[in-house]
Amino acid sequence: MRGRGRGWTTVAGAAAVVVLGAGCGTGTGGGGGASAFGRETAHAEIVAAVEKAGLPKSDLPGIGGATPTGSTSPRPTPSTERDRLAERAAACTAAWQYIGPPVDGSRAGLEKAVATLVGEDWVQGERQVEKLDDKGGTMLQFTLRKRGWVMYARHAGVTQSLSMEMVSLNATETACMNRFTEQEKKVLFGEDAERS
Repeated sequence: MRGRGRGWTTVAGAAAVVVLGAGCGTGTGGGGGASAFGRETAHAEIVAAVEKAGLPKSDLPGIGGATPTGSTSPRPTPSTERDRLAERAAACTAAWQYIGPPVDGSRAGLEKAVATLVGEDWVQGERQVEKLDDKGGTMLQFTLRKRGWVMYARHAGVTQSLSMEMVSLNATETACMNRFTEQEKKVLFGEDAERS
């Protein structure tokens, strides 16, 4: 299966590229103003929506916690160009993700989280359901926008077709990501760079 948009690509049911982390600079989205909307606010809204919706806890380190930066322990220095670019891209995002065994009610939970975000002035755009396999597996995706940020909220998998389930809310600051060159996007996202 292959998801659309930045931050989520899966091939044969395994996560290939997932950009998760916390935002870029002050996160004003180029608009300025007294009440800047940035990564910390975006992350706090995502975590609050996830908790209110009763979505499963993320077991991934640094994802879904109270702060967008996760662990306070020093991170290793990136050793490859792709790792360096991934670290820069993480500085443009605020995200939460669950990957694990199927959990009853998680798709409905994602819909509740989206409704909570709409209540926080995220504007819901497109809602898509995409068939993943012949056994009934589907991916539900919502696109939301707020003050220079784009969020993809996704749920993939059903008990009958996959032994795991993925739920993610991944918000990206457009101005921050626009600082990447086309070549850098190709290194970071591969063929998905052309779709983003």
